[in-house]
Amino acid sequence: MAGSTALWSTNHLSIRNKAAIAGIGATPFYKRGMSYPQTLNELVCSAIIAAVDDSGLSIKDIDGFAYYSGGFDTPYLMETLGIPEVNYTASLSGAGGGSAGSLGLASSAIVSGVAKTVICVGALQQTKQRFGAITSAYEHTPETAFFSPSGLVGPGHMFALLARRHMHNYGTTREQFAAVALAARENAINHPDAIMRKPMTLEDYFSAPILADPLCLYDFCLESEGAIAVLVTSEERAKDLKQPPVSIVSSVHGGSRDWGRSLYWMNMPDETFVSSGNKTIASKLYKAAQLTPGDIDTAQIYDHFTPMVIAQLEDFGFCAQGEGGPFVESGAIRFDGGSIPINTDGGQLSGAYIWGLTHVREAVHQIRGTAFNQVPNCQFALVTGGPSSLPVSGLILGKHR
Repeated sequence: MAGSTALWSTNHLSIRNKAAIAGIGATPFYKRGMSYPQTLNELVCSAIIAAVDDSGLSIKDIDGFAYYSGGFDTPYLMETLGIPEVNYTASLSGAGGGSAGSLGLASSAIVSGVAKTVICVGALQQTKQRFGAITSAYEHTPETAFFSPSGLVGPGHMFALLARRHMHNYGTTREQFAAVALAARENAINHPDAIMRKPMTLEDYFSAPILADPLCLYDFCLESEGAIAVLVTSEERAKDLKQPPVSIVSSVHGGSRDWGRSLYWMNMPDETFVSSGNKTIASKLYKAAQLTPGDIDTAQIYDHFTPMVIAQLEDFGFCAQGEGGPFVESGAIRFDGGSIPINTDGGQLSGAYIWGLTHVREAVHQIRGTAFNQVPNCQFALVTGGPSSLPVSGLILGKHR
């Protein structure tokens, strides 16, 4: 174990500022069921083509893939797009928790010399199963048999239990959950790509139906469809391409055994139960980047549910554990004057939910200086992967120096 830890630390130091995002592409974002008759593979291929075009490279330059959610078929993508050969293909286990970590996989391949042009891709299409009720579709095993009889039909119902514990321990309120939802909607209102652009008031929030006490409709992320692709190459090579390079400063994935399967086992110690499971990877992420939370100009926080945004802000060091509620209520996360503007494209609560890769896309735009809601002089952007079963992940992007 000691040898493994030492190698892991060395790898992070070698990745720092040596790989870069040179291209990013996306399909339009659709409400659930509205991307049909396109297939998931069509959406993925469209996003990859857009990312390659954005970089100025050719499809035939792609020689690697790094995934973080299932359902992608590398041979199919090669055949369809005309990619002659790949030298690297890897995938993190889990799903949204690894979204930020997939950039670390790509960086490792680039820095080690295994591959030169790696595509990270995420896509979602809910034609057969609503993700909002996915737990009810699980096969009954000794580990999962209690979900449906307990009314835990989807992740939101399960995270509601963690939310209630945070309220019990720290006095967190629904008004504070609302502050997260309202900030996201404010950022989405005028954003050309956001799905939910209707203004929302605090009264609208409290008038919404409760879906899983204490969470209402607006505490849940959107059920949406689409695809996003990110092209990663070396920083030296990216300097000569079409777009200004966005440096991958650090990327970490993993987590503590205490968090483990998170909402799928509910067996965490109390201080972990009220967290997002990101504390251990957050400290490694900052150490690898040689940065602190105070250096971050904007944070794209995985917002599948509003309480978990509060928990992540605590775990990533923007406030102490238990102080996240007052922190968001103070306006600290708002684009207009907040100390750490978050989810500046509307996030997954109001923009679109594509397994967290919308957050990577927005962070790239912020560092390039091309975001619709641009944070002034943005030098460093944090991206988090969603609190779920391990691995969870984090990513820091920065301007090329």
